[in-house]
Amino acid sequence: MSIDLIKANLNLYAVIQNLEDLVTYDREMAEMARDWNISIQFSVAGGPRAHIIFKDGKCTVGRGKCKSPSIILFFTSPAHLNRMFDGKGNPIPLRGFTKIGFLTKKFPKLTEKLEYYLKPTDELLKDKKYLEMNTRFTINTAAFAARELALLDPVGKMAASHMINGKVQFKIYPDGPGVYIDFNDGDITVTKGDATKPMAIMNLMGIKTANDFLNGKMDAFTAIAAGDVVIKGQTSMLDNLSLILDLIPKYLS
Repeated sequence: MSIDLIKANLNLYAVIQNLEDLVTYDREMAEMARDWNISIQFSVAGGPRAHIIFKDGKCTVGRGKCKSPSIILFFTSPAHLNRMFDGKGNPIPLRGFTKIGFLTKKFPKLTEKLEYYLKPTDELLKDKKYLEMNTRFTINTAAFAARELALLDPVGKMAASHMINGKVQFKIYPDGPGVYIDFNDGDITVTKGDATKPMAIMNLMGIKTANDFLNGKMDAFTAIAAGDVVIKGQTSMLDNLSLILDLIPKYLS
């Protein structure tokens, strides 16, 4: 499995899903997208497909094909898609030529705001709202990336092979956000929210603690010993999942 293909899967399935929460929780972006009624299909030759739907003030990101998309963006290879995400390339529009204005003027404002939240600085993290958004996006990106790496990366696949069936819950305690990964006989799904009867739980005690932990500013053993991170249930699942999560910086920086 090529690095470019895995990175393309992460970009389409782990990164852009954050647009859903961006439109929900960022007041400026919510107002901007309030009247949008448009869908975008991403299609990569030899790679993943995903779509974004804006309707009724909501953004929905999904895997695979979208029915009757307003815009189709084609990429000749996974590397072509990755260049666009790195700001070094452009897609090939196959449908939606009358929507070029949306693609060049409106949609970039959304993606630029997402990039802003995904690339924190110590100064930005002093702002409570920014801290909350960055933490939400970081925990969601990690969970959705774990799915792809468990299925595609050699080390990730090996770690996933030792997972028992069940759900692993990550939760910023006490009020969220939360996300869980469901392992079921080789099938892996990721869902935002709280799981019913999870097999393993990792509670991150507060937004600041969660942000430090997720961004590698806090030693895991020290955090657990201090009670800043609380783990419950099948800890072997969390151990194997940690091996998968450690792979993320190899593909996303």
